[in-house]
Amino acid sequence: MKQLYGHPKSLYNVATKYCGGCGHGVIHRIITELIDEMGLRDRSIITNPVGCAIWSDLYFDFDSVQPPHGRTPAAATGIKRVLPDHLVICYQGDGDMAAIGTAEMIHAANRGEKFTTIFVNNAIYGMTGGQMAPTTLIGQKAATAPLGRDPDAAGMGYPIRVSELLAQLDGTRYIARGSVHSPGQVRKTKQYIRKALEAQLAGVGFTMVEVLSPCPTNWGMEPVPAMDWLEREMIPVFPLGEIKNTLDQVTPIRKEGVA
Repeated sequence: MKQLYGHPKSLYNVATKYCGGCGHGVIHRIITELIDEMGLRDRSIITNPVGCAIWSDLYFDFDSVQPPHGRTPAAATGIKRVLPDHLVICYQGDGDMAAIGTAEMIHAANRGEKFTTIFVNNAIYGMTGGQMAPTTLIGQKAATAPLGRDPDAAGMGYPIRVSELLAQLDGTRYIARGSVHSPGQVRKTKQYIRKALEAQLAGVGFTMVEVLSPCPTNWGMEPVPAMDWLEREMIPVFPLGEIKNTLDQVTPIRKEGVA
């Protein structure tokens, strides 16, 4: 009997260090499935962020680089320019990308650098203790906003919609936002990431997929209520779907025999 589903070769079969209900593991699975399906394991490189996903190199069984905090776009730029035939993925969280790494990402996107960013948005700082992030929702509680984010108090401001911001730049070609809060949305997110990776290999310019992801530990919730909260509270602020798509025609690049 032909096996249709199994453990991705690009994903190490090890115990996870992520908290129960964390979305990083699901996103890792999506990435490694696509790399296997596209036959790109031998020429894929991922730049891992500082933050919860600093553990990524324990799970990805292909080349990875650990740049300083917020500097993954700079590292990805250099790698892609030196190795243009490789698949280069810039993996970033909302604290890493939307705070300390904002300038790096905006200028890389504006230049039209030909790598793909996977932007994980869980609306809070994860590894450092649940502080308010640039993407924290209005009214959402955090370690540094115990009464909830108030845009009119203490200079807290508003949540930044990173995908919409980058979509305004001429160098960006494909920007989408998915989620991993349900099986259906996991499948859609995988479709978005596949399209972004295929566009990168076709050399069309900067591509990014934002992924809404639960953080039950720092949200102070159990995993199932965290999924419900993401759907109920985050999606109205960060709507799902393709935000910018200027791809005229991207030739699909898949491993022979794989649908």
